[in-house]
Amino acid sequence: MSDEQTVELSLEQVADYEFRVRFDGTAVPDLATDESAPLGRGAGPNPSRLLAAAVANCLCASLLFSLRKFKNEPHALSAKARATLQRNEHGRWRVARIAVDLKLGDAAAALEHVDRAMAQFEDFCIVTESVRQGIKVAVNVHDAEGVLVHAGEA
Repeated sequence: MSDEQTVELSLEQVADYEFRVRFDGTAVPDLATDESAPLGRGAGPNPSRLLAAAVANCLCASLLFSLRKFKNEPHALSAKARATLQRNEHGRWRVARIAVDLKLGDAAAALEHVDRAMAQFEDFCIVTESVRQGIKVAVNVHDAEGVLVHAGEA
C-alpha cells in the first residue's frame, strides 16, 4: 500500500466570483461555487461553507465506519455544522472555529460497543484531523433520543 495519495480537481472561472469545480479523474458532476453577495451572486456554496461541509461529511463517514466496525448497521446519520468567521489581527476574515453536531439514527443503547466507536471515530476523519492543525473543531454526537453520547475537542 502506498503511503501517499493524490486528489485532483480543477477550477474554471464562470463569471465574477463564480467558479466551476471539476473533480478530475472521476464521474462526479461539476460543482458551482460562488461568493455570497455583495461580491458574488450566491450561485453555489462559498469556500467557507465547503470547508464546513467537508468536515461534517467526513465526520459522518468516519462515525459510520466506526459503528460498522463493531458490526452495527445504524440507521441514517445526520449532521449540522456551523463555521464561525472572525477577523484576525489584520482585519481579514478567517474561519476561527467549526462546530459539528452529529445525530445517530438509533438510541445509543441499541448499538454494540458504542463507547468504543465514539472513542475512535474522530481519529479516522482525514479532513477534521487535518483542519484541526489550524482551526478549532468541536464535535458532539447525540443519539436518536437526544442523549449526548460524545463531546469532542473545542
